[in-house]
Amino acid sequence: MTVLQMILLLIGGMPLFDSLATSFGTAGTGGFGIWNDSIAHYNSYYLQGVITVFMILFGVNFNVYYLLSIRKWKEALQCDEARVYFGIIACSILVITINIRAMFPTLFDAFHHAAFQVGTIITTTGFSTVDFDQWPELSKTILVGLMLVGACAGSTGGGMKVSRFIIWFKEIRKEIASLLHPRSVKVLKTEGKVIEPSVVSSVNAYFITYFFLYAASVLIVSLDNFDFVSNFTAVAATLNNIGPGLGAVGPTCNFGGFSILSKLVLMFDMLAGRLELFPMLLLFSPSTWKKI
Repeated sequence: MTVLQMILLLIGGMPLFDSLATSFGTAGTGGFGIWNDSIAHYNSYYLQGVITVFMILFGVNFNVYYLLSIRKWKEALQCDEARVYFGIIACSILVITINIRAMFPTLFDAFHHAAFQVGTIITTTGFSTVDFDQWPELSKTILVGLMLVGACAGSTGGGMKVSRFIIWFKEIRKEIASLLHPRSVKVLKTEGKVIEPSVVSSVNAYFITYFFLYAASVLIVSLDNFDFVSNFTAVAATLNNIGPGLGAVGPTCNFGGFSILSKLVLMFDMLAGRLELFPMLLLFSPSTWKKI
């Protein structure tokens, strides 16, 4: 997929070094831009469109690609996480396109930039083609929500992962059904397989840990007296490995204004988010050092 993207970018006229760096940044959803204006530097619908498609593809659970490679089409198409992932992307692009239509000369322009920004945010790639911090509040709110959701489990993307949200949604639905029918026995399933209680427990523990770490980080970062939007999205951008946030850390800004303490907190958040929280938190457990 990386090689294919590089070839398509070369066909579009992108220099070899640029196509290599951009393809690697897309494949790893790392978003390393070699130009200050990121992908906006390439004023080409074709190049930006190719990057949009591949960002979204690299956010898919790679098990789906494995199933497709061994021709298990039915199993691949039945992946709940992939279907929800594409559903979230489609709905987000539609709403944002309508919301920002007046800011662009044509409907296609609005759709193009909405698709790129939705793709780069939900997959935690971090590229940009426009300053989405200037978009209406509805669009920015959706993008912040996508920062928290993230890509699929088993992909190169970060965030909380779509699969966890599916489990949480099914758990909520199960609890509501249990309240309506106390004697019924409900079993959580995904793709026809039972979700073990231990899995649900670990997912809930992840959410609680994520919430407390997020709250603590925002509290510490707020010592620098930036506005709440900047503080909140700075933590969201680092903990979910996004890159840009909003306000003082928007796509045309950077984290240079934060204090050393805040930068250390945000550095920890980046590592914790990339390692799914618990491996980093183990470093602060006395039992870990006793074993060593």
